[in-house]
Amino acid sequence: MLITRLVLAADRFRQWLIAQFVLLLLTILKLFPPDKAINFMDRVARWIGPKTGRHKLTLINLRNAFPEKSDAEIEEIALESWGNMGRLAAEYVFLDRLFDFDPARIEPGRVDVSGIPLFLELRDNPRPFIVFTAHSGNFEMLPVAGSAFGLDVTVLFRPPNNPYLADRVFEFRRQRMGNLVPSHAGSSFALARQLERGGGVGVLVDQKFRKGLKTKFFGQDVQTNPLLAKLVRQFNCEVYPARCIRLPGNRFRLELEPAVEIPRRTDGSVDVTATAQMLNDKVESWVREYPGQWLWYHDRWHIKRTL
Repeated sequence: MLITRLVLAADRFRQWLIAQFVLLLLTILKLFPPDKAINFMDRVARWIGPKTGRHKLTLINLRNAFPEKSDAEIEEIALESWGNMGRLAAEYVFLDRLFDFDPARIEPGRVDVSGIPLFLELRDNPRPFIVFTAHSGNFEMLPVAGSAFGLDVTVLFRPPNNPYLADRVFEFRRQRMGNLVPSHAGSSFALARQLERGGGVGVLVDQKFRKGLKTKFFGQDVQTNPLLAKLVRQFNCEVYPARCIRLPGNRFRLELEPAVEIPRRTDGSVDVTATAQMLNDKVESWVREYPGQWLWYHDRWHIKRTL
């Protein structure tokens, strides 16, 4: 028992140290102008990323997804992906300052929004709906945009594993993104209640899900969370794809696309597996367009178990 308590105490202390380092780094970044901090973190991540164990997984994922690309092209995408991670860290600090979209402004700002009529239509004609996205570009900006347009959206998010960071991250997100639901065993009920009230739900659909439906992603077997399809089946709500694209000069384009057609069986019921596959196909099309803006270190295909 004593040894167990000592091990647990050591692990808590390790997580506390990591949290303090991360929070100190973010505090220091905030002292600098946003562009300088973002560009600096891009360079740092491109230097550190290839030295981590995750870089091997990143290269394997990229080679499996793009067998037609050369080693040089794969390495270039991997470095861009690490730079994207560094930018995400810095942009997190400046999130409330980066979103500067103003439809009345003539000169382009840092954020361009595509699909404004859809935002306004969902706001002015409230009804249950789901918006899905992926870990591409700065995906954190999408709920900020929804909140800025006055949409009633509850966002499902996965809190950090580090408990000392989780509370700080949750509070930061809550102030800028509206209603949040941490991903856990009961989160589906919270999302269902939101849809039942006639509100909207935002979800990421490209995460690894061990007990998910058997589907394909880049031609390889993956398991996909059936939650979105099951919510559609229960509430018959519209589903909208949305994504963030990085542009040159630390600018962004946020795109809200028209509602997708949900696959259905011959009896009219939602085909849950086909819907999950449709989500994968949409995300894959996004990633193929901007491969360096996706998080390739993520073990989407359960590769780590074979390393």
